Amino acid sequence: MGVASTPLNIRVPRFTREVLQDDLIEGYWLEAPDIDGDTRPDLVGHGLYLGEIYWYRNPGWQRQLVADGFHMPIGAHFGDITGNGYPDLVVCYELYGERGRIDDPDPEGGKIDWIENTGKFDSETRWKRHYIGRETAMHRLRLGHFTQTRKPELMALPTVGGRHVHALVPVVLFSPNNDIRQPWDKRVIDDSHFRMIHGVEIQKNPLPGSEHLDSILLASEEGVTWLHYDEREHRFTTTRIGTGEHERFERTGFKGSGDVGAGRIGADPHAYVVATEPFHGNTVAAYVKERPGTPVAEASWRRIVLDVFGDPNDLGEGPSHQIICADFDNDGDDEFLVALRGPYPWQGVFYYKALDIAAGVFAKWRVSSDSAARIAIGDFNGDGRLDFATIAYKVDKYFLAEDAKLCLFHNDIETNPT
Repeated sequence: MGVASTPLNIRVPRFTREVLQDDLIEGYWLEAPDIDGDTRPDLVGHGLYLGEIYWYRNPGWQRQLVADGFHMPIGAHFGDITGNGYPDLVVCYELYGERGRIDDPDPEGGKIDWIENTGKFDSETRWKRHYIGRETAMHRLRLGHFTQTRKPELMALPTVGGRHVHALVPVVLFSPNNDIRQPWDKRVIDDSHFRMIHGVEIQKNPLPGSEHLDSILLASEEGVTWLHYDEREHRFTTTRIGTGEHERFERTGFKGSGDVGAGRIGADPHAYVVATEPFHGNTVAAYVKERPGTPVAEASWRRIVLDVFGDPNDLGEGPSHQIICADFDNDGDDEFLVALRGPYPWQGVFYYKALDIAAGVFAKWRVSSDSAARIAIGDFNGDGRLDFATIAYKVDKYFLAEDAKLCLFHNDIETNPT
């Protein structure tokens, strides 16, 4: 059951910044699919108001318009829906009502489309949009295989309830029919556990006997929860990791967790969970197992606050927006990155390395000072090391980053420990 806790040597993080697009008019979402199937990850990004989704082709990073005409595209994901070997895109849109904030969702919005990648990559070709379905306040999407492996499924998570910002949120699973280009079947898989969902991460299912399926690790007003399908019982179940941040609820109106990731240490793929807290919060917390190596569903978790980035603003919000775990130094253990939208000094990306996971001890470095709404990771130059890219957070009525950019950070961490 033991897990190695303290590295003998630390590979100091070093990244070289490349600006891919300067003076962004808007910025919000970023993904790193291999659009053209050449084994090199590309970038796909968008903001909320132009309604335009762009592909940045690796190498060279030429920008091409994939689709337009969306009214306020929000969350997105990717996967091969057609089976032609190329990743398609899914995007949700029309979240906001007239006030332009999540406390006023459009009662007719929350629409979801998938955008078909036909394998034609000339600059004039627009991809085809296909309607999947809708749910009010739709905000986050994840394509995967959650209950079976024969066809893709879409886990769709609104951010707030339709009646009130703190009302219960329905988690919805969409499945394609025989004709994938027609609206998909929809079923509510949970409507009694979650309020104000913000961060959602796809993970391999941690339940024994269901490891071949995907699952969802999510951050909500209730804190951090694992939502997974138990194939033996043929139903979705939940595992609570932690309850998040509650101390400032009376002041800010937010509690729980905002975004989440899970990290590997040694042989344990879920040795720790990290979260930004609460919604658009200012706190970074780690959840570590009381007994290292214990399976997720059996573990007891201890919350350790690692950082507090400034004070909440007049809207009750802090600078954090995303957190992501991955092995950047190729030592077999995951590090994690925190995306901060700003303003400076609470802006950029911070890199955390576990020194003693049982004690919850991490080292920290700033690796970017650019506003970061989202982080996309991949080996963009094929050197065997994970790089990362960021897009600035530039969203009216939330936060407008100055000097907003799309940036790529090339991994220069030394192969041998320093």
